[in-house]
Amino acid sequence: MWTGRRRVNYHSDMAKESAAFFPARALALALLAATWILAAGWAQTESSSLDLLKSSDADTRAKAARQIGKSGDRTSIPALASALKDPSAKVRREVVVALAGYRQPEALDALITGTRDSDPDVRITAVQGLVGYYTGQMPSLGFTGVVKRSYRAAKSAFSSDDARVDPGVRIEPKVVSALVADLGDTNSIRAARESAKGLGILMAQPAAPDLVKAAHSLDADLARESLEALAKIKDPSSGPGIVDLLDSPHAEVRQQAAVTAGILRTRAALPKLQAMYEKDTDKKTREVALQGLAYLADPASDPVFLKALWSDNKRYRALGAEGLGRAQDTEERAEIQKALGVEKDGDAKHAKQYAMANMADDKSLDTLVHNLDSALHSDVARVYLIELSRNPKMLPKLYPYLRSQDSTVRKELCTVLVFTGDRSSLEALEPLSHDKNNDVAVEALRAIRAIHARQESAPASGS
Repeated sequence: MWTGRRRVNYHSDMAKESAAFFPARALALALLAATWILAAGWAQTESSSLDLLKSSDADTRAKAARQIGKSGDRTSIPALASALKDPSAKVRREVVVALAGYRQPEALDALITGTRDSDPDVRITAVQGLVGYYTGQMPSLGFTGVVKRSYRAAKSAFSSDDARVDPGVRIEPKVVSALVADLGDTNSIRAARESAKGLGILMAQPAAPDLVKAAHSLDADLARESLEALAKIKDPSSGPGIVDLLDSPHAEVRQQAAVTAGILRTRAALPKLQAMYEKDTDKKTREVALQGLAYLADPASDPVFLKALWSDNKRYRALGAEGLGRAQDTEERAEIQKALGVEKDGDAKHAKQYAMANMADDKSLDTLVHNLDSALHSDVARVYLIELSRNPKMLPKLYPYLRSQDSTVRKELCTVLVFTGDRSSLEALEPLSHDKNNDVAVEALRAIRAIHARQESAPASGS
């Protein structure tokens, strides 16, 4: 039996609960209504932007294209594709940028259409959009370049891995075909240069013969971009086709050809590279000739590398060490060790550590790994570790370092394995995909995806 006091308290409690419940329900309903209103407003804005895309004013149409791109609504892609016929180049550029932002398969055909535009800037933007579809980088209306290097090229080594898609990424053949078409169109030389750059970034091996042809262009910048692309793609069969460019009348083309011929391990280039190094009057040309020889790493060049190892020029010392390291001539190990002991320059020291590590010196490998956490030396260390770990025998030596207490070392080693990891790397990477450091986990997952992609694209055994 309730007393009066209990009844009063009961009703008081009910009142409190009602006071708490109804405002909360009202708030929820208000939020839901607001969501409906915003959604309706957004739909209305989207609809109005599509209408404005047909305005008689070019500025209005350009702004409408920009707004549609920001909406991210995939159903707008057909309308944007139709707007590629707009008479204003300004509008078409905005349309291409908007299409590039979707990164959806249905936008690819429209971007490919953009690569055939009559306006050079529209074509360049469309090329950048196609490349950005795979790299995740948006084109810029300022045309300052779509892809920023993920890390600086090492001063002591030419790195072809610093601006490219992850290994194993499948590029649609129609994208490669579109870029090749622009590459060969000399009526739009700026678009051709951008296409050469893009083909390198996309690692488009089927385009290698076209890039060899473009490397012989009378436009020195197109020739240089094509040679850089070939260096990224690393198809050795392209090498013989660029040897004659070591005699190019353009110094920059000659210099890039020297480096690319070395990277492609083009033995036919050896005599010319050696002559360039020993006799050319241009200091930069001599340096890149030695760089090409260092990549070629022919034992016949060992005397050149040994002399360079003790040069007054620190760059020569680094390249001499690299050449000996790649040649893996263990008879020269003692000489490299001696030179390492007295080396004062940071880059030359790293090159000598790389050479020693390539000759199974675990102490030098340990130094390179720990330099991944150095603000000054991490880029150089990463480049050398990527190259070292292309040797399957070197990979297992890196796995213990994936358990480092230093999260930067763990993350950077995951980046190395993006490019060189194989099936044996997966077990070591799996725990890092759940790492307490989010950056490490993200990079570990990236490496795992790259390895799986490589396995899927590799020819079946016995085929």
